[in-house]
Amino acid sequence: MVDKGKVIEALMSVNDPELGKNLVELGMARDVVIDGTAVRFTLALTTMGCPLRKRMMDEARDALLAIDGVDDVEIECREMTDEERAHALPKQAQQPEPGAAEHLNHIKQVVAVMSGKGGVGKSSVAAMLAVALRRKGLEVGVLDADITGPSIPKMFGLNGVPPMGPVGILPALTSAGIKVMSINLLLPSEDEAVIWRGPLIGGAIKQFWGDVVWGDLDVLVVDLPPGTSDASLTVMQSMPLNGVVLVTSPQDLAGMVVRKAAKMADQLNVPTIGVVENMSYAICPNCGEHIAVFGASRAAETAARLGLPLLGRLPLHSELARRCDAGEIEQYGLDEFGAIADTIAANLSQTASSPIFNS
Repeated sequence: MVDKGKVIEALMSVNDPELGKNLVELGMARDVVIDGTAVRFTLALTTMGCPLRKRMMDEARDALLAIDGVDDVEIECREMTDEERAHALPKQAQQPEPGAAEHLNHIKQVVAVMSGKGGVGKSSVAAMLAVALRRKGLEVGVLDADITGPSIPKMFGLNGVPPMGPVGILPALTSAGIKVMSINLLLPSEDEAVIWRGPLIGGAIKQFWGDVVWGDLDVLVVDLPPGTSDASLTVMQSMPLNGVVLVTSPQDLAGMVVRKAAKMADQLNVPTIGVVENMSYAICPNCGEHIAVFGASRAAETAARLGLPLLGRLPLHSELARRCDAGEIEQYGLDEFGAIADTIAANLSQTASSPIFNS
């Protein structure tokens, strides 16, 4: 007969990486049953959208199978009750203190632009979306969450440290009236490297949300960094998002990585609006032929595999590159992007995702 004490001891060796305590201490390992050589228990999660669920399940299974006499492990997952969650989460996670300026901000909708892979033009898409929404007469802000690779200020021609108001930081204002906050605006030089680990990056993003005086905004566009790690996790867990736009390029590699980003959003219960394929083709200046510089488009295939709409395909334009380098993104024509922006605006969820906790 397998010793139940050894089973509990094995479960105590498995930690929730975000909360830094073991499954038994947090009350996450429940209803342990030993049936011959099989062990069954319930894993009570703070949220069923927990991105680390599989990791904890795998570690618990490995720890139990290492016990002599255990040949099989069955784990059932459920979501904690409010009372259980109050016991498990630290006080600051249950009731995170609002930022200094949060009570002054009235942001109707928040949309994140995400790529999964770098180099697909995610930031330019985020900037064009902000410009297009501003041209529709909306009050728009851009939160540059790409802390280690910020490019938003350069595109809008912004430099210099934003002023500090009596309550919080005042965002920089573009020539068209778009409010912008980025780490590059706070550095002594735009070439200065930000060499930070995850907790500092997450802290900066949360400050950009709660300690910046955004005021009244119709839409806040959040430019996420590539990948599915700390910065993206902080945004999706800490901010009420009305939608995520996924940006990819024609290469199959980019499609594969953007599918990872889509799964992250799904696991965290954040609504995904659709897919934009950037750099789909170049247009010959002489004959107007569309040239597939990076190979045949895979946009429709990628969107179909994700069960999402294809919002549009954008060409390579030297004019866009020139405008971004010159800080003149607001003077770019947006001919191909206008319809995409309209679709995104029309499909933003009226119900925002619920922040899990500030971790």
